[in-house]
Amino acid sequence: MGKIAFVGMRGIPAKYGGYETFVEEVGERLVRRGFDITVYCRKGSVPSGMTVHKGMRLIQLPTIHNKYFHTVFHTLLSTIHVMFSDRQVVYYCNTVNALFCLLPRLVGKRTIMNTDGLEWKRRKWGWLGRTVYRISEWIVTWAASEIVCDSEGMKEYYLKKFGKKGEQIGYGGSGVREEDTSLLGEKYGLEAGKYFLYVSRLEPENNAHVFVKAYARIKTEMPFIVVGDAPFAEGYIRGLKQAADPKVRFLGYVFGRDYRLLTSHARLYFHGNEVGGTNPGLVEAMSLGNCILAVDVPFNREVLGDTGFFFDPGDEQDLPRKIEMLLKDPVASAEAGRRAGLRARELYNWDKITDQYEIFFGKSRKENAAKKEPAA
Repeated sequence: MGKIAFVGMRGIPAKYGGYETFVEEVGERLVRRGFDITVYCRKGSVPSGMTVHKGMRLIQLPTIHNKYFHTVFHTLLSTIHVMFSDRQVVYYCNTVNALFCLLPRLVGKRTIMNTDGLEWKRRKWGWLGRTVYRISEWIVTWAASEIVCDSEGMKEYYLKKFGKKGEQIGYGGSGVREEDTSLLGEKYGLEAGKYFLYVSRLEPENNAHVFVKAYARIKTEMPFIVVGDAPFAEGYIRGLKQAADPKVRFLGYVFGRDYRLLTSHARLYFHGNEVGGTNPGLVEAMSLGNCILAVDVPFNREVLGDTGFFFDPGDEQDLPRKIEMLLKDPVASAEAGRRAGLRARELYNWDKITDQYEIFFGKSRKENAAKKEPAA
């Protein structure tokens, strides 16, 4: 089967965000199906000395701890390394790495870019960062052999703006609920169904501040649990904590069983991401049967369909009003969570996502072979 390298994320085991979870979940399943998988990891982001994880080979390379260069410097080193390897396909994450997609093609390799969301809309970037990401969107349309879009919205965006047709493949959710709630009380002092939950990187465009502000306006004794952190966002996070009600608890990064446990038993799950395509955290929350209250943008409506509730972040009254409405109607909340779980199992589960990638990678190999065959 194919020899594939994943480049451009922090690394696995997943301890940061959506790219890492995606690579770990799909990579493990591809290994079981006979693929030979290599993952390039940043030193310091994965356990020192680890060379294999779930059947995938890990290559750890250094990087520069800088907001603007830590991703591209590591990707440059990874690209140079992979060019001289036996990998047939190089799968890149993060469009800022777009130009690197061209280099492995010079030595006969297929390169694929996961376009993810509209990174240039993130408010953490200054004008230079936004400009780089806008240019990268254009570069990737000719530098990469193919692009993968994680939603129909992103696929349409690239087709309309650049005339580039992408392959639409989303993300999955585990669907594995943690039903032993004793740890909720022992470790977090929480009761099942009696807390609100927000999970995301703590960056402005993910709207944690909007939920913190809305929470202060509603009458409830339920605590508000915030899971997530972000490098290079210390000022924003400090402001969040200073403005938060005493019942808002910031847990930082939480992964594995604890993460599933917290997500399995929230009364309401808040989702504020507005610049991405299919958000992995949202899909996971759906798969665990959450009643979800999300910022109203087309990407979130595409994923949730009619199984969630939406609010307008520009209307300060809308979010508190929606929260109070759902608190007063637990039956509607429970039904929404049930339907979200069904939708996730139907459209967003890792086995089906891996099926799509297996076909896609197989198509890539066939197309590459066809191009090399001489004309009759």
